[in-house]
Amino acid sequence: MRSRIDFGEFEEGRGVNYWTLDRTLQRELERIYTESEFAWAAPRLSSFGRAVGHTIADNADYIDDDGPVLESYDKHGEIQNYVRYPAEQHENEKLAYEAGIVADSFRAPPDREEPMPYSHNLAMQYLLSYADPGFDCPVAMTTGAALVLEKFGDEALEPYYRALTSREHDNHIEGAMFLTEKQGGSDVGANETRAAYDEESGYWRLEGEKWFCSNIDAEGTLALARTEGAPAGTGGLSLFLVPHADPDDGVLTKRERRARAAAAGGNRGLAPDALNDQYYRRLKDKLGTISVPTGEVEFTGAKGILVGEEGNGFKQMTEMLNVERLSNAAASCGLMGRALLESRIYAANREAFGKPIEEHPLLRADLVDMTVDHEAATAFTFEAARLFSERERLERESQDSREDQENLEGRENREIRGGETPEDTYRLLRLLIPIAKARTARMAVDTASYAMEVHGGNGYVDDFVTNRLLRDAQVLPIWEGTENILSLDVLRALEREDAHEPFFEAVRERLEGVTHPVLEDSAAAVESEFHDLANATATLANADADDAQLSAKRLAHYVFDVFTAALLLEQAQVGLEGGDGRTALVARRFVANELEERDARGIADGDRTPIERFEAIVHYGSVEPDELERATTGGE
Repeated sequence: MRSRIDFGEFEEGRGVNYWTLDRTLQRELERIYTESEFAWAAPRLSSFGRAVGHTIADNADYIDDDGPVLESYDKHGEIQNYVRYPAEQHENEKLAYEAGIVADSFRAPPDREEPMPYSHNLAMQYLLSYADPGFDCPVAMTTGAALVLEKFGDEALEPYYRALTSREHDNHIEGAMFLTEKQGGSDVGANETRAAYDEESGYWRLEGEKWFCSNIDAEGTLALARTEGAPAGTGGLSLFLVPHADPDDGVLTKRERRARAAAAGGNRGLAPDALNDQYYRRLKDKLGTISVPTGEVEFTGAKGILVGEEGNGFKQMTEMLNVERLSNAAASCGLMGRALLESRIYAANREAFGKPIEEHPLLRADLVDMTVDHEAATAFTFEAARLFSERERLERESQDSREDQENLEGRENREIRGGETPEDTYRLLRLLIPIAKARTARMAVDTASYAMEVHGGNGYVDDFVTNRLLRDAQVLPIWEGTENILSLDVLRALEREDAHEPFFEAVRERLEGVTHPVLEDSAAAVESEFHDLANATATLANADADDAQLSAKRLAHYVFDVFTAALLLEQAQVGLEGGDGRTALVARRFVANELEERDARGIADGDRTPIERFEAIVHYGSVEPDELERATTGGE
């Protein structure tokens, strides 16, 4: 059993190894990885956690003050679309991509026979977001673009797929997703960008404006456009890969980009005739996530390569949106981890009224609940990541085996790790992914805000990272769909995919395995709420559209609370059977906070958990199950 972590040994949350200090992430990955996967991944995640905690974290603070700058024109007044980055950003890119943050989930690493699951990519994004959720945005979009090309790409797109998934930074390109248009916003079906096939060049030509384009100068951007004669709405949209440079000159890798810029003479970027036909109008002046340049793009006949089937673009883009939403959730959890780490360290060292502030009851309660929130968010996110990884693994196996359609249909009932079938996994993911993104993003904002408060006035100024964490967190509820949009997506999953069926089964299976006396009261509370949730879901199924939408957000949060409680209780049962009661404390606190009814809001119930169990929950101290059982049952 591992010893507690003494956060008082550290001055601040940098110059440390984020992997070794985050036992929550370690526990979740050990749960969802196979034994061999975890044995391979652990030392590499430790190495990456150290790189993020030292070099990338320091660079991120500098980049926040000296971020990317757009120079749209060269000195001769020609369009060059050049984004000037600080050298520290290039260093961060090289460290992350060459550590395999994207490549390892698409290509077998040098010492493995097969790629790692997508959950590994998300775990690395989680660690990266301890330092810079802004930079995680390009990483997430590169992952999403690679997934789309893997699923729907053809021979013309293969060089771009290879470059997106390259481990060597010189041969690598980054991805982006230009989705939002000014007149539509979240209403993607209102997009007006047009695409027409140009027989002479052999490419599609895009005309139109994209309003919110993050990683604006990515070498491989995916964009939606409407072809001639296509119907209105999302069903009329097609998906295109639009390179930064003229695709006739080949894929613009990082090495090639440097070489062409050098050959352009006075230009900082590429020569004007080497660019694709688009104009980067301006970068947005943003509150946070400064490291990723976000701007406005005008397509002026830009060359594009059709991805997949014409008119099927939105459906194909949703594959990228799923990855992006999971990435957003992983980034939220990582940011929460950093905010919590900074709070733990500061509270252990800062003295007020004659003792460290972590010894004061009110702050103990706050740190306990911040810890519980972080563990809850991480458990939910990585359960969704597990399911997503398994679905993609089976899909790859199906493609690789080249089975005929009859055999493929026969495999629909094949069970995957955890007992779910591929069909049920998809239906469950349709429910869990939007909820993961919506809830964790809100939790990240709240956690970052309170971490600033823990630091007092220091937390409000630029000298302390909590200032940036809060600014960066504020975009997480907006990226990849606002909470309202995601809540409506939850309703669609229930209505169209009957996602409640695999969800109910998943909760039942977990609760049935919770038998330890320490967890009895909490399990009973969750069981009761589970039945109430089922009744509420049935009621909404019969409600008219307006009434259902009024309750959609509350329903999404209710699903999160019940599912997360079942997950944590299941993990607590395993922990107790293995000789450790700490996760039981976390699970019981989560249930008490989110699902239990308390008289007078619990003011007079005598619960001393934050005082008596502070060391175990906040400092990862150990708790003997027998001792916890005696305390629970009142035995001697």
